[in-house]
Amino acid sequence: MSLSALLAAAPSPEPGGSLDEAAKQAGDAAGWVEENWSTWLNTGLRIVLIAAVAVVLRQLVRRALSKFIERMNRSAQAVQGTALGSLLVNAERRRQRSEAIGSVLRSVASFLILGTAALMILGAFQINLAPLLASAGVAGVALGFGARNLVTDFLSGVFMILEDQYGVGDQIDAGVASGEVIEVGLRVTKLRGENGAIWYVRNGEVKRIGNLSQGWSTAGVDVQVRPTEDLEKIRAVITEAAQEMAKEDPWTERLWGPVEILGLDAVLLDSMTVRVSAKTMPGQAAGVERELRWRIKVALDAAGISMVTGTPEEAAEGAADPTAGMAAPSAYASATSPQSLATTPIPPSTTK
Repeated sequence: MSLSALLAAAPSPEPGGSLDEAAKQAGDAAGWVEENWSTWLNTGLRIVLIAAVAVVLRQLVRRALSKFIERMNRSAQAVQGTALGSLLVNAERRRQRSEAIGSVLRSVASFLILGTAALMILGAFQINLAPLLASAGVAGVALGFGARNLVTDFLSGVFMILEDQYGVGDQIDAGVASGEVIEVGLRVTKLRGENGAIWYVRNGEVKRIGNLSQGWSTAGVDVQVRPTEDLEKIRAVITEAAQEMAKEDPWTERLWGPVEILGLDAVLLDSMTVRVSAKTMPGQAAGVERELRWRIKVALDAAGISMVTGTPEEAAEGAADPTAGMAAPSAYASATSPQSLATTPIPPSTTK
């Protein structure tokens, strides 16, 4: 069969069929849109309203927290302007502490507000949230077990900052390291050691904190003298040296109380120890101890009072050991000892 015969046998398309079908599909689409446009509009408006309320609420909460932190800083600056406040308040410490607290509060507020808004938007789309929440719970538990050290460090840092256990400029003993605090973070605390090294201490590893910069410190000096010295004279010399020190700068500010002579701390055969103590500015005990020890030594030397190191004195001269020059006993010193008999020469034999 030829190609022309096939084309002639094929049915010719009806021009009106395609137009009717297209019109029917358009009508169905228009009807479907007309039926669901109200639902779409309600859903869209609900989503927009939820997002707008979340954004506005987040901004209001963050602004309120920022004003709260600024008020804390202003109150700290007001206290710092007083005479005693300059000794008790560290501006950098207050600033870092307030910034850390504000950062934590703002992050928590943003997470709660935006997370709630996201769940509400998913609910507006008629999405079943039960599997999503279950998956999120399982993922959170797995993440908590896998990153438990990080979570521990973060929570420990939050409580350290909220409780104001230490701050910038404090001298602390954290067990694993000790030194001056130069930065307080939510996960790591930076310390400057005595030799200048910077220690990065994880907050979760700190089991105890010894803060040497809160309240006041105590400077203690032990003065060891001969047991034959006059105790009243020693008391008078130390008291005079301490009073002269308290009148000079900068010790007049670092000493927060009179230098006290607590009495005899130990009495030995060759020495006795006099205990001296003073209340000082926080973190200044070591410097006060060195200066006080220096002045006491100079005053005692000027008064003719000798200090001892506390080690036993050597034996007096002239009491030398009488056996020091004697040789060790020898088996050859006795003529009847086996060693002497073995070395005795054999006498020559006499022959007739």
